[in-house]
Amino acid sequence: MNSASASWCLSRAGGVVCTRPRGHAGLHNRSGTSRMWSDREADAPLCPGSGAPATPAPRLADGFPHGTALCEACWGFVPLDDGLLAPHDAFRGADDAEEVGRRSVWFNTHGW
Repeated sequence: MNSASASWCLSRAGGVVCTRPRGHAGLHNRSGTSRMWSDREADAPLCPGSGAPATPAPRLADGFPHGTALCEACWGFVPLDDGLLAPHDAFRGADDAEEVGRRSVWFNTHGW
């Protein structure tokens, strides 16, 4: 993995992402802020956007994001189940450099 998710913890609390290294000891922290939290205080992995109505996101010429919809709660591309976002964990970073690149092109083309 070459993405940010390979290097950073990415635990969330109130939507704020931990920016300490993956596997760190002690409290989670958001760099540049005074926000700190424990694992017990962390957000549940299930995204609160699960089950929200959505439509497929516009596709790039290569087909990305392949019929999935953009979750407005976590900014992940999520499969649809009868017009609703399927249950999913909150997006915590792309799995590989190729996905990072495709997401960048999509957001630069279609915006936020």
